[in-house]
Amino acid sequence: MQDGRWTITTGSRFEEMAGYSRAVVDGEWVFVSGTAGYDFATGTIAGEAAAQARQALATIAATLAQADAALADVVRVRVYIRDREDVEAVSRVLGAAFADPRPTNTTILCGFATPEMKVEIEVTALVRRPRR
Repeated sequence: MQDGRWTITTGSRFEEMAGYSRAVVDGEWVFVSGTAGYDFATGTIAGEAAAQARQALATIAATLAQADAALADVVRVRVYIRDREDVEAVSRVLGAAFADPRPTNTTILCGFATPEMKVEIEVTALVRRPRR
């Protein structure tokens, strides 16, 4: 930890290869890297975009928990989707995961480094911590 800043990793091969952390915690802020729908325990990924979104959110929720945060603390979501046809299904997963106050959201259509990826989700959370 350096001046209140620390990192969280999941052991993903992508984190190691690309030299990044799953999340950086800096004071009240938690910045979670783009998270694909891989199940890191099994090394598998579902075929459907909605299932990938649910798995990505599960990984994000577990990451936030390590920072004493939760999905309810998320203030910004960025969603990257490969196919336009999957936008509605992924949006429904997000709608079920986030309650009031809902975070901001930007959805981008794009390509990915691996062909099995259909969705990637990145979040920023703000956790109001008691002052010490």
